[in-house]
Amino acid sequence: MSFCKEQAAISRVMAFLQDWDQGSKAVRSRMLSDFINQHSGKTGPELELEFAQAASLFLARLTSWLRLTYLTGTYLDQQLQDIGVFLSAASNHHFLIEFLEVGGVLTLLEILGQKQSREEIQVETLKLLQTVANAGRKYKELICESYGVRIIAECLALSKTEESQDQARFLLESLAHGNPKYQNQMYKGLIALLPCTSPKAQQLALQTLQIAQVIVKTVHPSIVEALLNLLRSLHLEVQYEAIELIRELMQYEVRPALLKGLVALLKPSREGINKPQILNVPVMQKLNESLPVFVQQAAAAKATGILSVSFLLWRSM
Repeated sequence: MSFCKEQAAISRVMAFLQDWDQGSKAVRSRMLSDFINQHSGKTGPELELEFAQAASLFLARLTSWLRLTYLTGTYLDQQLQDIGVFLSAASNHHFLIEFLEVGGVLTLLEILGQKQSREEIQVETLKLLQTVANAGRKYKELICESYGVRIIAECLALSKTEESQDQARFLLESLAHGNPKYQNQMYKGLIALLPCTSPKAQQLALQTLQIAQVIVKTVHPSIVEALLNLLRSLHLEVQYEAIELIRELMQYEVRPALLKGLVALLKPSREGINKPQILNVPVMQKLNESLPVFVQQAAAAKATGILSVSFLLWRSM
């Protein structure tokens, strides 16, 4: 680049940064929109060329404004998207380091942990954390060291949309791979998710546990009761994933406990069986309280049958 063109580029960038520094919230919102439209998908070197090797100055302003305003939610989705342009750019390592050095991961986790965060904000935040995790083992460890597993698991359990739940699941699965220092923490966090009230979260947690179990190679005893309780679920997709995980666990040391629990469920105790409400209530306004017990019994019978067939096939080989 010739000296004149270089000076012109520097002047343009300085004017851009001055507009940002002096601009109102509305002006900054427009600048954020223009940035995402003009620079989305560019590589790190291309961004540096556009900003006359001073792209880090704009990234620093973005992260500073994010830290100042994330509690109020001022144009939060735009800020996260613009930061994503830097973090997702090819050859972006120095942008990533600069973001982390100013506490970027902690800020993202704080945003994710806010109960008032909108679902679209959660999705953008999870995507940025996924980008950080994809950068390597030490970045996954940084997320876990910052209590990220608990916050992400809570997000999965409490989210109302499938998109945010799927993003949380992808992130938890990513943290389980290539992260030996925190793989047990990940595993226990997934087990802790199983009693949550969201069937979708239970299904995703079970799917991720099947992957994590292969990585961890040992079984935490608390998984037995959690799995057996999930057989009460009225959602067939949850029952299916629970039975699939039970099948996987037959090759581990919890096999006797699981088989004993399944057999016990085939004959439920009388304490869990109530007199049919239809005999007392003219019009049934709710499901019989005994229904979950019978559902669990049926699921246990199904699981026992599947395990028996699997065992016979194994013996015949």
